[in-house]
Amino acid sequence: MKQLVRTFALVFVAAFALMILASYLNKSQGYSGGNTLTIYNWGDYIDPDLLKEFEEESGMKVIYQTFDSNEAMLTKIEQGGTTFDVAIPSEYAISKMKEENLLVPIDHNKLPNLKNIDARFLNLNYDPNNQFSIPYFWGTVGIVYNPELVGGLTFDSWNDLWDPRLKNQILLLDGAREVIGMGLNSLGYSLNDTNEDHLQAALKKLSTLTPNVRAIVGDEIKMLLANEEAAVGLVWSGDASEIMDQNDKLDYKVPEEGSNLWFDSMVIPKTAKNVNGAHQFINFMLDPDHAARNAEYVGYSTPNAEALKLLPEDISQDERFYPDETLTSKLEVYNNLGKKMLSHYNDLFLEFKMHSK
Repeated sequence: MKQLVRTFALVFVAAFALMILASYLNKSQGYSGGNTLTIYNWGDYIDPDLLKEFEEESGMKVIYQTFDSNEAMLTKIEQGGTTFDVAIPSEYAISKMKEENLLVPIDHNKLPNLKNIDARFLNLNYDPNNQFSIPYFWGTVGIVYNPELVGGLTFDSWNDLWDPRLKNQILLLDGAREVIGMGLNSLGYSLNDTNEDHLQAALKKLSTLTPNVRAIVGDEIKMLLANEEAAVGLVWSGDASEIMDQNDKLDYKVPEEGSNLWFDSMVIPKTAKNVNGAHQFINFMLDPDHAARNAEYVGYSTPNAEALKLLPEDISQDERFYPDETLTSKLEVYNNLGKKMLSHYNDLFLEFKMHSK
């Protein structure tokens, strides 16, 4: 028994010593809260040169990690095993993070460059007064299509998707809010509608779309559309831009009935070790020159009004990705519907997918 206790004690001492050594090495290499900034972002969602410039300007070491879904990001932050100083989730994830007390309030006094953000994109319902989030990129949900393959359809209306000429020619992204929202919008309802009669009407109408649906897919939708495996796709605008870069025959349209206006925003998670550095980084990214370069690199729409002035006209004047206020006034940000209603949306979408097989 004494031998067992002695062995356990030696193991404990060795483990403690290793922990102290790791802490020392991390600090000696700059990996401590005050001089390190850990960023959690989507893959390929920032110009890497900007990260280098921030390191040089701030004297901080940037540790950059990526996620591939809001759900994966939420899980990791909820678990608390890894410290992140800045994260870049979407608006509905921000609502959940607020509810679960996972965010640090942002001090606007430390963000002099916040004045550069277009007022249209501030004080939205998912974060009134931008208490916890600052817009990073924004976009829409719409239709990518090949004009040569759709028989003259222009997709000014969602109802064009139901045209018999599109039999087996439509790809839908695998998202309940996007597809159910499309059905609701096509009937003139809000994509945040919770009226059961309206939801059932949308499901019934979507069921009549199935002859035209080739497949419901994930990220591969970009490759399939670029390779002309289908004529039409329901996609996010950022994906549309990437698809069109690969195949310049394609076009993108947001139907006139309205659609989703989405945002990815910068937040400071509750477990942040370098809150001051997080504010420095957010302000750095709000600089017009930095925001413009980032928008050119990533290909998504910037909410920075001053940065927009610095972009080439073929980007800044492209109303497919920078729609005018006539259209943006018809766009809606996804509301946080709550667990029960979101589960119901998922059930409706699953029913639609089963009907589509």
